[in-house]
Amino acid sequence: MLQTFRATLRGDLLEWGEEVQRKSRDDHPVQVLVTILEEEPAQEENERGKRMAAALEKLAQAKAFAGIDPVAWQQDVRQDRELPGRDE
Repeated sequence: MLQTFRATLRGDLLEWGEEVQRKSRDDHPVQVLVTILEEEPAQEENERGKRMAAALEKLAQAKAFAGIDPVAWQQDVRQDRELPGRDE
């Protein structure tokens, strides 16, 4: 049965994860097949999300927006156009 393990290729060396180190404690050679994975965008997005959450947490702790009324801010920012047939 084929097993799959994660490793990182650095130059010409593979750095195996812990699960492989437990299986290959002896010095017997083991044949492997290596597939280079494409960068995983989901992982990058996850990191980006974590950084964004940390930045928002810092803003919340600093009470950066404490003096802003959200309803008044939204009314000020919105630029509604008049809809056809509605004169109000």
